[in-house]
Amino acid sequence: MANKLRILIADDHQLVIQGILCSLKEVGDFDVVTTNNCDTAFQLIKTSEKTTPFQILFTDLSFDNTTEDTKLDGGEELIKAIRNNEIDIKIGVITGHTETNRVYNVISNLNPNAYLLKSKCDAKEIGFAIQKMLASDFYYTHEIHQKIMRRNIVQIQMDDVAIQVLKELPNHAKIGNLEGVIKKNDGTVIKLRSIETKLANLRINLNANNNTDLILKAKELGIID
Repeated sequence: MANKLRILIADDHQLVIQGILCSLKEVGDFDVVTTNNCDTAFQLIKTSEKTTPFQILFTDLSFDNTTEDTKLDGGEELIKAIRNNEIDIKIGVITGHTETNRVYNVISNLNPNAYLLKSKCDAKEIGFAIQKMLASDFYYTHEIHQKIMRRNIVQIQMDDVAIQVLKELPNHAKIGNLEGVIKKNDGTVIKLRSIETKLANLRINLNANNNTDLILKAKELGIID
């Protein structure tokens, strides 16, 4: 008889854990362990690595129950610790965080095998994610996939001048005030007409109605803070 798949769940909300457990029961017969903090999660992974290793970790990103003694204060730190120790485990994020910049940074820097949203993490979704993870593939829930695709497309279209324009625009009452502020890498000042053209192209690329809308969408995509 084959050994059961071992899954560790790390989340500081018991209701969320219960929801994930219910979904997992619909998917299959797994050996599931739960914890409400990242320090314990890491210790469980480390101590069982040589004997009864976990194949999958599902973790939230934010934990509200941290203290002064907490070493790993969130899912990002937990994933980093696992990566730094070269532990062989598939990592899935189950979270409520949908901010494009945070999503993009987590996926780009930490490379989790899956990124799911708590609000849409039913048995079908988590089951499909597990299949992908075990096949050494990646699965991002549809909303997250769309955000990453859009961010990647926008990122390709961005250049240093575009970033300068987006960052400086909220600081000036008139577009004309940007002339002399926006410069090329070699220090050459960008003329007003070129700035206006850049803004027009940015509005098209980000599907913005006006410059105010442009800044909001740039922030939503995490292009500027």
